[in-house]
Amino acid sequence: MSGALVIENDPSDDLRRLGDWLTEAGLDLTVLRPHAGDPLPETLDGFSALVVLGGGQNAYPDPGGEPGAPWFPALEGLLRKAVRHRVPTLGVCLGGQILAHAHGGLVERSTAGPEIGPGLVAKRDAADTDPLFKWVPLLPDVLQWHHDEITELPANATLLAASSRYPHQAFRIGDRAWGVQFHIECDAAMIEDWSRSDAATLAELGIDPEVLVAATSAVLADVEEVWQPFAVRFAALALGTLPDADIPQQSTGRTLPLLGH
Repeated sequence: MSGALVIENDPSDDLRRLGDWLTEAGLDLTVLRPHAGDPLPETLDGFSALVVLGGGQNAYPDPGGEPGAPWFPALEGLLRKAVRHRVPTLGVCLGGQILAHAHGGLVERSTAGPEIGPGLVAKRDAADTDPLFKWVPLLPDVLQWHHDEITELPANATLLAASSRYPHQAFRIGDRAWGVQFHIECDAAMIEDWSRSDAATLAELGIDPEVLVAATSAVLADVEEVWQPFAVRFAALALGTLPDADIPQQSTGRTLPLLGH
């Protein structure tokens, strides 16, 4: 067994199905919950991977300069160290936004409005040589729930997936750090919980919570078909069993998006 450090930013967004997939693939998971007072380590010594989950906070500081959560500056420091030391890293939704922000990307309230529910994203050409994304289908099923978006990727990021309204759906920094705007960990119960806590947004968008949960349940098998093998490949990278030939060289520039807002 080899260990991955998991940062849970919000009690409403835990590892859920992603945790099952990673442990089944051989990763021992250490979950820290800074929202409950767990301190973050200064380094990733002793860990073979880093996973940062989502949450309701903003990845960017408020107008007064306060971070979205008190531990975000330390978390950004960990993410920079992960990239510098080539520790396999996965940021999911808010986690992906924090990864981008930590490396000079821009995260803002989306002018396209919230994106909620099942949907599709489109792979970009660079995904064809990516060790995790090259086996993902051209239009994979995903689950969405976000109000903010990455409006500008870090200069050293490679775009891997996009959509027409939100052009930065997945990206890689260096050769071992990935961020995704969408969710792959959710089950129907998690979406049902979010439907209650974010009921005002659903009402504003005209989304029936029961229909949303039913639609989520209908695509869970398709989501698993795509993202469970993705998680296995991430675990293999952390465990050192992914072939070196599948790992690209460090990226020095950004692959520009082919789709606009």
